[in-house]
Amino acid sequence: MADTTAQPSKPVIHRIHAAPIEARYARGWHCLGLADDYKDGKAHGLSIFGTRLVVFQGEDGQLRVLDGYCPHMGADLGQGRIDGNTVVCSFHGWAWAGDGKCAAIPYSQRIPPKARVKSWPVTEQNRLLFVWNDPEGNAPDPSVAIPRINACFSDTWSDWAIVKWVINTNCRELIDNQSDMAHFGPVHGAPIEYFCNTFDGAVAYQKLRGGSARLAGSGGLTADSAYFGPAYHITLMTGEAEGQPIKSILLNSHVPIDTNSFELRFGVMVEKNPALTDAQNRAMVDGYVQAAQSAFREDVAIWDSKTRVDNPLLCEGDGPIYRLRQWYQQFYTDVAALPAVHSTVEVHEYRGDDTGWHKLAEVPADAASRLSTI
Repeated sequence: MADTTAQPSKPVIHRIHAAPIEARYARGWHCLGLADDYKDGKAHGLSIFGTRLVVFQGEDGQLRVLDGYCPHMGADLGQGRIDGNTVVCSFHGWAWAGDGKCAAIPYSQRIPPKARVKSWPVTEQNRLLFVWNDPEGNAPDPSVAIPRINACFSDTWSDWAIVKWVINTNCRELIDNQSDMAHFGPVHGAPIEYFCNTFDGAVAYQKLRGGSARLAGSGGLTADSAYFGPAYHITLMTGEAEGQPIKSILLNSHVPIDTNSFELRFGVMVEKNPALTDAQNRAMVDGYVQAAQSAFREDVAIWDSKTRVDNPLLCEGDGPIYRLRQWYQQFYTDVAALPAVHSTVEVHEYRGDDTGWHKLAEVPADAASRLSTI
């Protein structure tokens, strides 16, 4: 079907198209929140990736993720208990080890050879827990490991303050923000002076400069951000709070519940000001966290109510939305079928003081990311 419809004596109309969403979830690491939240000696059931999973910590301290339904009679392992390094089903007492094998059946000496559930790869980084999803069943790719943030382990920064929302739409709506420069003014009251996207393999960078009365006061706002894979987004932001310069790190991560909803975790860390007392720093951090969460809720309100558009009608001032979607599609494509474009670096830059968007041959100094320094 064509994108436009023309009839004699009638104007051309652009009609929204949205194909059925494939029942497939992105290849990559997905953040499940603070690792410590799962280290309480309990089994935690999660409804994500269109199925049920269970997270638990064994007596050896390791966090593990298994398929969440016991294959014996279908009970939810999230309702089970922890025994040693196993999660024990509350229905009949079958115990499941971290590798997915059944370790014990209380009323049988023989364990069926097929008594095994899927064990999902996990990793802890930056005090967060991540689970690896791959529709092809491949092991995690070392080249897309989650980068360490040293600030997460420093006393000079606040701890993560994380909130979780359920958004009733497909994950792609969230991803579009990485190139959607034009929404910052209308949605956040933050006019943009400079904006740049760099697509480099499995990473999509964004660098912007502008203003925000809420997050930068009368000063300027700079945001240096990147998607590391399909679902984990980090921003280094510099602004102002109560007349003081402030540096923060924002976490924007999501996990699909199904193809039409996802869990979104938004986290904030703030660098403490050495010129302030502990009480003043706490007040500053609390105020900034509330302001940042309030700003992000403005996006949430849009995502929760908008419709899916496969053929957005763009103008010359819009960012590289289609290129971003091409980048994102790699995580839904078999590795052997990935196009060559994902092995090259592509840069799109906007400067408010010239003619707008330009495609560049290399990353300009203004767009160089400093995320590796935090």
